[in-house]
Amino acid sequence: MSAAGPSEPRELVGEIERRLEALEGLPDGQAREVATEAVQGLLELYGTGLERIVEVVAARDDDGQTARALADDELVSHLLLLHGLHPVALESRVREALQGVRPYLESHGGDVELLGIEGSAVRLRLRGSCSGCPSSAMTLKLAIEDAIHAAAPEIEEVIAAEEGAPPMGSPLLQIEDALPAALPLLAIEVTPAAAAPAQRNGSWSMAGTLAELSSAGSAVKTVGGQPILFLRLEGSFYGYRPFCPACQASLEQAVVRAAELTCPACGERFDVLRAGRGLDSPALHLQPVPLLVGDDGLVKVALPMGA
Repeated sequence: MSAAGPSEPRELVGEIERRLEALEGLPDGQAREVATEAVQGLLELYGTGLERIVEVVAARDDDGQTARALADDELVSHLLLLHGLHPVALESRVREALQGVRPYLESHGGDVELLGIEGSAVRLRLRGSCSGCPSSAMTLKLAIEDAIHAAAPEIEEVIAAEEGAPPMGSPLLQIEDALPAALPLLAIEVTPAAAAPAQRNGSWSMAGTLAELSSAGSAVKTVGGQPILFLRLEGSFYGYRPFCPACQASLEQAVVRAAELTCPACGERFDVLRAGRGLDSPALHLQPVPLLVGDDGLVKVALPMGA
């Protein structure tokens, strides 16, 4: 197995997981036990060494920049978590993850509040237009969950309450399909292998700079094989499925005035700033697409599989 490069940590961990599963499936019980003990011994050895490295860094890292740089590396972060040595507190990592997706939520008049962390579960409250919005579940799954799990892979559940729901400690609505493991922690045991984590129901795809919307306006662009209606209003980008929920007509030629988008076929109007809510028919709703703009100006969107 070659050394892992900057883009290979997930593949490397996945390969190790597959080899461990093969080990657990050995028909010879004695050989399986000896091999498992050898792997456990190696983990303990490397864990002890890593712990000493962390202690040395902590003693000489007055501003915490070295620890942060190590923690920001995906593979190093995984190893630190595996041995319980991550230098950044779990709650701090979760809050940073939420801060990263907050611009998207705010672009649709919404927000998210961290209610607390209980064991491996994060409890959140959706606010504003995210509360009660048909896109809330998709927003949580494809934006918030991805961000949280990238920063804190030990989190196994994201539980969301809408605005006005009971406080921390009360039963909350649990979003289905809790966080799948993007980078699973190694589990070494002689019992039958656990079921593989569920695959994500969506993925982030790069849309580019959207130079065609340098100032304002709208455009339909194909991203990841799927057409997306992009709009730019007051310097902010928005993304929607390019079909009218009333007549199913294409919105490629839709008229946009201020924050109102009007279907060219049936005339139904939708509020771009309020997550696509229907202005003429409140029961109708455009389907928002989670969208984030990086510091480099590049736009990426979260596309559900099979949409």
